[in-house]
Amino acid sequence: MTETAIPETYRNAVVAHIMVDGAANAIDFYTRAFGAEELFRLDGPDGRVMHAEIRIKGSTIMLGDADGPLFSAPTAVGGTTVGLHVFVEDVDVLARQATAAGAELLQPPADQFHGDRTTMLKDPYGHIWVFLTHLEDLTPDEVARRARELFL
Repeated sequence: MTETAIPETYRNAVVAHIMVDGAANAIDFYTRAFGAEELFRLDGPDGRVMHAEIRIKGSTIMLGDADGPLFSAPTAVGGTTVGLHVFVEDVDVLARQATAAGAELLQPPADQFHGDRTTMLKDPYGHIWVFLTHLEDLTPDEVARRARELFL
């Protein structure tokens, strides 16, 4: 019997479970590019990763080798519908580290109207990552006002 139904690792979070072609290589990439820490790995008899968990900047992400038809890798379907957002201390340093490791820079680091400095990267497995460094606390009204000024 456990003390709690929700382990500390998964409290207050929706846990992303991403599928890739080549999960073992992806874990290595995420370690080099984003400073990930491998928490757990279950390899299948064929050497493919059945399930693994990594932690990036305090967030746990589950991953494994894609095994269709329900779960396909973005590279197999030609894109992704999910962006993975992670707050970091210095988005500029992270962008340089990730591109040196092989990530594709989609948007260079820039200050945004919502009070964060952001960069967008695409990993070699087709996932889109948005890294952010928080710059200023804004009310929802202030964010909306800035958005209107910027986009209207």
